Amino acid sequence: MGPASRRFRALAHSHLAHLAGAFLVMGSWAFVANRDHAVDEALTAAVLQGTLSACVTLTLKSFIEKIAPRFWGHAALALPPLLAFCLVGGVLILLHRVSGTPELLATVALPLAAATVYAAVYNLALWKRRHAAST
Repeated sequence: MGPASRRFRALAHSHLAHLAGAFLVMGSWAFVANRDHAVDEALTAAVLQGTLSACVTLTLKSFIEKIAPRFWGHAALALPPLLAFCLVGGVLILLHRVSGTPELLATVALPLAAATVYAAVYNLALWKRRHAAST
């Protein structure tokens, strides 16, 4: 493995890189979603969404790990991602509404979808691991 490959691996495992990536990607999305409004409104939405996405990135994995073992059967597959969707969606909508984000639904749609897909995929992996260990 060459030096560039080692650096890429280290970056891929860096929490800071994940947080910065979430901030930049979802913040940029929020700016684009609000581009037809005043620049200060689009920029406020971008900074807010970037910050919220970094916070979601930091906490969502732990949230799923904490609540997933509390459910059994099909509920164990459906409820953790559903709860993540409701919690993340509620926080995003509330804070963007309070800040006056003009294009509220367009702004939160992509970050909420990404968080929900991540929650579902990670929860499925945890569910499979628990079931493999118990059989």
